[in-house]
Amino acid sequence: MKKIILSLAVVASLMSCTQDKSAYVDNTVLIQEYYKMKTTEARFEKKSQALSEELDSVAGEFQQEVLEFQEGMDRMSAQQKEQRQNELMQKQQMLQQQQQQKSQMLRQESDQAIDSIISEVKDYVAEYGKERNYAFIFGSNESANIMYAKEGLDITEDILEILNAGQESSKESTEE
Repeated sequence: MKKIILSLAVVASLMSCTQDKSAYVDNTVLIQEYYKMKTTEARFEKKSQALSEELDSVAGEFQQEVLEFQEGMDRMSAQQKEQRQNELMQKQQMLQQQQQQKSQMLRQESDQAIDSIISEVKDYVAEYGKERNYAFIFGSNESANIMYAKEGLDITEDILEILNAGQESSKESTEE
């Protein structure tokens, strides 16, 4: 009799372990469709476009200087040509360094903003899982971390809907 009760207790405890809820989210969809990511991407696209226009303008001015030098070379002495060529090469190097620095700064700023959003989403998914008593919430992406999942376990849309619900409240607060 004791063995039967013990066996039933073991089976019951094993069954309770298998009843832990688990689900998964599609990380790519979740991040790409999150309104904060969309607005961040749009903001950095504008910044990138402005930087590109600024650099194009500076490059155009430099090209004009080179063209003027080439047109006036006939009237210069060898020493003047060499001096002006050196000046133009130094200026070109300086412009390239500035371009690289500005591009790198923009990329770092963008990476920090995106990392912050990803961290926010991870924290929210963890909170979502705790509130709804999930034992596991897995992440899936293009490399297919999850090869198969029973239908109904994908909670990406549920989480995305709740995350994006904050968009309306943030729009209202920024409009006031």
